[in-house]
Amino acid sequence: MAFSVSFSSSFRPTGFSCEEESNKANEAWRLFKETIGSEKIGFFHANENKELREDSKKVFEKFKHKKYFVQVGIGGSSLGSSTLVEALGLRDKKKKIFFLDNIDPEQVYDILKSIQLKETLFYFVSKSGGTAETLAVFSLVLDQLKLEGVHEEEWKESIVCATDPESGALRKIIKRHKLDSLTIPPNIGGRFSAFTPVSYLPALFVGIDIDLLCLGASKVKEALLNEELGDNDLFRSAFYLKNLKELKKINQTVFMPYSSKLKLLSSWFVQLWAESLGKKNSSSQKNVHEGLTPIPAYGATDQHSQLQLFMEGPRDKCILFVEVESFQHDFKLKSPFEEKPFSKLNPHSLSDLMDAEFRGTLKGLDEEGRPYIRITIPSLNEETLGAMILFFQSLTVFMGLLLEVNPFDQPGVELGKKFSFDFLETKREKKKTTTLIKV
Repeated sequence: MAFSVSFSSSFRPTGFSCEEESNKANEAWRLFKETIGSEKIGFFHANENKELREDSKKVFEKFKHKKYFVQVGIGGSSLGSSTLVEALGLRDKKKKIFFLDNIDPEQVYDILKSIQLKETLFYFVSKSGGTAETLAVFSLVLDQLKLEGVHEEEWKESIVCATDPESGALRKIIKRHKLDSLTIPPNIGGRFSAFTPVSYLPALFVGIDIDLLCLGASKVKEALLNEELGDNDLFRSAFYLKNLKELKKINQTVFMPYSSKLKLLSSWFVQLWAESLGKKNSSSQKNVHEGLTPIPAYGATDQHSQLQLFMEGPRDKCILFVEVESFQHDFKLKSPFEEKPFSKLNPHSLSDLMDAEFRGTLKGLDEEGRPYIRITIPSLNEETLGAMILFFQSLTVFMGLLLEVNPFDQPGVELGKKFSFDFLETKREKKKTTTLIKV
């Protein structure tokens, strides 16, 4: 497998204490395989869809001359893309990419001031085609293009959309104005869309090899579907977390990669984990208020902030560590100073220090009896990142099935949207007409 998984010494996965538990485990595994094999659920096999990749490459070839790329989307319509870009880097230094992932007017202003509109490709992403935040920015971008002298018939030179293949307001606009578009498969939700054009187009823009990304996901599938469940790291990790929750009331999951490049992977995981597992009702009863609360962190930075809480605070957390064994770049720490702090560092490199701090953290957690799962990748590249993304997507879905909640819906989010539109309707009556302001 592209990475290895191990567990803390203080609490290790154990076998099932009775036949009933074993039967429940086998039934959960059967249900997981049935779920990922269903035509209604597409995330597990999305990386195998070559048509989605080829369509993305065609659009990229048409617009690759653009200097700036602005992806407009929120939640799953942005987090996967920005995670890939931060983790794997901007390979073409002549390009600049921005993620407009909020409706904060100040952020919108700052990004629009940082680009030249006519040299920018705006990529509007909305699975439903009706996401209020995305359409709001769509409207103001059109206003800015108009002020820049870009007329309606020229929109297609600056705009690409990704949405449902048939339905939604965005799809209607695409057809009406003959805009280039990419498809988000109907059976793949936003937070599971890393292996779709949502992430493919921005990845291509910065020089990421999306074929290798998908290859990494393909290579890990054999291990994910290993029928020897005692050796299956997906199965073991899920039941480890479930047992911690049931036996020790540990209901918070810290996601802590030891890599600055994987900082946004923590944010991506937070949405995936929270939106999939945090549910009011289960499949068997109402008002269970189920879930595992995710906490983003990254090392070694958070050793000097959150680690104190993780080490000595409430015993309600399990940490998911991601360790990178080999960094692409490194630096020697030899200095001309004789003072003890410097002399201790002299024989070592920066990666040696990172490794020592990581191992020191693990040792401290073991001493305090704190549980963790350690995931180790040999290096950070397209293949290992693709493998990790599919692993965490699969772990999330399996956990949802174990907790008896639907990992693919988000009724709480939809309720908030409903009330938001109610407030907008109230404001509409009071709103005064405003004039366009050029940024």
